[in-house]
Amino acid sequence: MPTEPTTSHSTQTQTQTQMPTRAQTQAQTPAAQRAPNTDGIWYASYAPGVPHEIDASQYTSIVEFFDECTTRFRDRVAYVSVGESLTYGALARKATAFAAYLQSIGVKPGERVAIMLPNTFQYPVALFGVLKAGAIVVNVNPLYTVRELSHQLKDSGAQTIVVFENFAKTVEDSLPGTRVQNVIVTGLGDLLKDGLNLKGKLINGMLRYVKKLVPAYNLPQAVPLLHALATGYQRTLAPVQIASTDLAFLQYTGGTTGVAKGAMLTHRNIVANLLQAKVWAESQLTDEIETVLTPLPLYHIYSLTVNAMIFMGLGGRNILIANPRDTKRVMKILRHETFTGITAVNTLYNAFLDNEEFRSRDFSKLKLAMAGGMAMQKAVADRFREVTGKPIIEGYGLTECSPIVSMNPVDLKQMREFDGTVGLPAPSTQVRFRKDDGSWANIGEAGELCVKGPQVMKGYWNRPDETAKVLDEEGWLATGDIGVMDSRGYIRLIDRKKDMILVSGFNVYPNEIEDVIAMHPDVREVAAIGIPDAAQGERVKVFVVRRNPSLTEEQVIVHCRKNLTGYKVPKVVEFRDELPQTNVGKILRRELRDQELAKHQSS
Repeated sequence: MPTEPTTSHSTQTQTQTQMPTRAQTQAQTPAAQRAPNTDGIWYASYAPGVPHEIDASQYTSIVEFFDECTTRFRDRVAYVSVGESLTYGALARKATAFAAYLQSIGVKPGERVAIMLPNTFQYPVALFGVLKAGAIVVNVNPLYTVRELSHQLKDSGAQTIVVFENFAKTVEDSLPGTRVQNVIVTGLGDLLKDGLNLKGKLINGMLRYVKKLVPAYNLPQAVPLLHALATGYQRTLAPVQIASTDLAFLQYTGGTTGVAKGAMLTHRNIVANLLQAKVWAESQLTDEIETVLTPLPLYHIYSLTVNAMIFMGLGGRNILIANPRDTKRVMKILRHETFTGITAVNTLYNAFLDNEEFRSRDFSKLKLAMAGGMAMQKAVADRFREVTGKPIIEGYGLTECSPIVSMNPVDLKQMREFDGTVGLPAPSTQVRFRKDDGSWANIGEAGELCVKGPQVMKGYWNRPDETAKVLDEEGWLATGDIGVMDSRGYIRLIDRKKDMILVSGFNVYPNEIEDVIAMHPDVREVAAIGIPDAAQGERVKVFVVRRNPSLTEEQVIVHCRKNLTGYKVPKVVEFRDELPQTNVGKILRRELRDQELAKHQSS
């Protein structure tokens, strides 16, 4: 992997040692060195005006971008939460005060600061405050268990954490063995209003004493966020020199398939990705204030880049949803809002479409409905278009790519039927598909999707061995996803490499089975896995959440026989009330496989 310029943060340089490359750990055939005939064919399919390349040096850092946006849009509303608004100007003041406070307690550039917050005003204040102090953001899922949080704090070496008081008990139990010294605690109502903030105090009291959603905790070193901000307002933020190659985030990934690893995302990675998306979508947007519905957590890379960063560049409003699974509460919030954009995953769109109030909304102002994070099922996409009159624009990305790799065109005047593709490679992005023999695939040939571009991560934090498995010496990132490119340059994903089911020597992809079963009107959600079979190696089992309680196993299998070849048809159907999901609604096949394997081993 080409060596990047030395970072200005001494604490970061410790991790940037020379590492073995993928090429040193995996032999490749000479054919792998020849460019395939897919290179660059996607440019002909770009919408008019979309450039082939972007200038990733336009901003030196996310902080420079943030300062420009908050100055330009000072009086506009940046975020809406619990019926209150936070302007760009107020966000800048609070983030600067928080950065000054961090400096006052000794947080140095390059140190890791964990943020364990849901979608509330506190998140962007903490996020940009940490970045302005030159520190590295370690995003943490507030729903983590003690084991998961302890691993992430130890692995990242974070010395400071900002946490919602609802989850402070988890932090307390996770601290042994970590380097955490500073804990900043906040409640939902803290930043709703300046001054007396009677509404915020009432909300905090309700959550603490009436609903009892704040478990008792003992963190004597904890400092209230309001106190931290008050201290920061009294100080002047010392200038911090931030290089484009400095780390901005340790974004943990892999928790659904193994031990979570920290993807090292630089300021340049994130800036490049937001600029790639901006030039792609700006023809669809106007000078009007765009309002985006943000039900996905901002600590997730998809929402972080698209909602927090890209819409900031547009001076847009983010409607923050703290708990998207509470559909009734979401609809109550939306009664007083009109949004022009929405980002969600397949399961969340499905849940919204099952809500009568959502279906009866006026969608005439909707411009962009974006999907990512998991495969979009045709049944859900078709239903969304039927209800709203607008398509879902599906893209593809992964944490290691900040996250966007490819996107479908967004011009609603030329709406395409949903065809399951995840679009064209973004500007300044190269995409190839590596076959099992190490050679590059050509048009129509399947292989592991590999990516090269300015948004590709620096590597995994303190894991040169894991980095070498996915990044080769030329900078190609192996994604672990199997896909194919057509003659127009559009990418179609087949499935995760690790999720493939092998039935009597035939490759069976869970996405295809799930997409077929999801077309059945009585199915709400579905997951497909492979289970051990003495004769076939593996057989297909599906887990189904019914929309209609009368749906039977035989009806599911008959439906599959009409739409799938014989070896792909599930042999076992299990009905469940719900399926295990990640914090953003991605169904956890691995957890289902683990459950089945445990049953198989105990039998």
